[in-house]
Amino acid sequence: MSKRSASPDEQGSPARKRVQIRDEAEERVISENLDVSDKSNGKKAENGDVTDGSDQDDYEEEEEGHLAADESAAAVPADLYLETVDRMRLDFDFEKLCSVSLSNVNVYACLVCGKYFQGRGRSSHAYFHSVDEDHHVFINLQTLKVYVLPESYEVKSSALDDIKYVVNPHFTKKDVAHLDKMAIESFDLNRKPYRPGFVGMNNIKQNDYLNVIVQSLAHVAPLRNFLMLENFEGKPELVQRLSVLVRKLWNTRAFKGHVSPHELLQHVSAISRKRFRITEQADPFDFLNWFLNNLHLSLGGSKTRLKSSFIQKIFQGKVRIESQKITTDDASDRLRFVADTQIQQNEVPFMFLALDLPPAPLFQGDIDKNIIPQVPLQTILSKYDGSTTQELAGDRRRYKISELPPYLIFHIKRFTKTNLIEEINHTVVTFQSIALDMSPYVDGATEPILYDLVANVTHESVFTPQGEEKHVYRVQLKDKSRDEWFQIQDLYIENIRREILFLNESYIQIWERRR
Repeated sequence: MSKRSASPDEQGSPARKRVQIRDEAEERVISENLDVSDKSNGKKAENGDVTDGSDQDDYEEEEEGHLAADESAAAVPADLYLETVDRMRLDFDFEKLCSVSLSNVNVYACLVCGKYFQGRGRSSHAYFHSVDEDHHVFINLQTLKVYVLPESYEVKSSALDDIKYVVNPHFTKKDVAHLDKMAIESFDLNRKPYRPGFVGMNNIKQNDYLNVIVQSLAHVAPLRNFLMLENFEGKPELVQRLSVLVRKLWNTRAFKGHVSPHELLQHVSAISRKRFRITEQADPFDFLNWFLNNLHLSLGGSKTRLKSSFIQKIFQGKVRIESQKITTDDASDRLRFVADTQIQQNEVPFMFLALDLPPAPLFQGDIDKNIIPQVPLQTILSKYDGSTTQELAGDRRRYKISELPPYLIFHIKRFTKTNLIEEINHTVVTFQSIALDMSPYVDGATEPILYDLVANVTHESVFTPQGEEKHVYRVQLKDKSRDEWFQIQDLYIENIRREILFLNESYIQIWERRR
């Protein structure tokens, strides 16, 4: 059968040009591969070594060998294959690992299907994917350079700038200054509205404990601004991944109205030695404690010097502890407890203030069982008034705050373990979300010291159909630009009135000091 000759119109069409370019590239690749095969066979005969071409150096050499291809592609239209890019299939929240080799070195994303592949040399997985699947546009997830494969020339079209921004959002000081002042509403690719900073986070398995903490810290303005503006190149991976995640939470040009913490989760799981996992729920406060301390060290903080990192400058305060020994006197027929006349004073730093709930009544009637006990926040804060005493392991202690930080973190202690059984105190803590006066608990304070609530992490116990108790964590966040509150549980976002914030079981609270 004879081949039909192409008409003049077909010869000049973009589709025809693509076919011609692809055929020329394949012929060039075949001839070059034959030369490479002959050379490699000679090397094998000499030393018997066989390489798989997976090393970074091999990829770099192959990519340098593409200079001739780049020169031959100079006459190729700059927008060739760009119409095949499918933004709906792109998701850059996952860890940057090759989908074939699981390597994290020199990873590219296919902009047609969204899969990750290593390298772009002629023996790379990205190259084979371009030939096998007819997908041609790839972006380097580190350098953000875009290439067309198998021709291997760089695309410098501004039409792909939106994709580069989604991979690595960046902000100016002016952008950051407007985050809490201007009410911004953005739209995703489906034209669905979302509010930057108040977007859902995927609960991949059981990682809601991490979601609520990251959401809370992303609304601590100094920390958020620091993570969005600083260049963390060369810093530990933990800081870099948190920075990217916070910037994605506040991205005004996102392709979708939610983010996934997958990259951060994988790294947290690795460096915590599986203490915090994707597949197993953990205590949000345990994670917050570990997370802030590791961020402190990652930012160059010291284990001994106070306020030696940006983390401690935001959250660290000081509390004075007065301790008095309690001894027993059984000389008489009655056992007596005697307080030592000597009182020891120590000033210790803190990043969290632990608040103890009153114990739940042991015996309740039928009516009392349906009544949830309540306690005002000021009542449990009285622990730090300097006069309320606590009996702990033979000590009588009194606490008084000597220095308050810009941001206060309250840990309302709901969980206690006795005889390997975890007990939960469901007492509701009532509070006003604005103008919390901390002066009664500060040594030497003569004027009001006011704090406003920024984030409130809540706990709820639910039971599965099998009768197992399950913990559910949510976070309530304030939108300062609109003076509104939102409640976020993973991907679910809803408005909530400030008057009913306390109806949930508050577990962790972050308060901001008024300037």
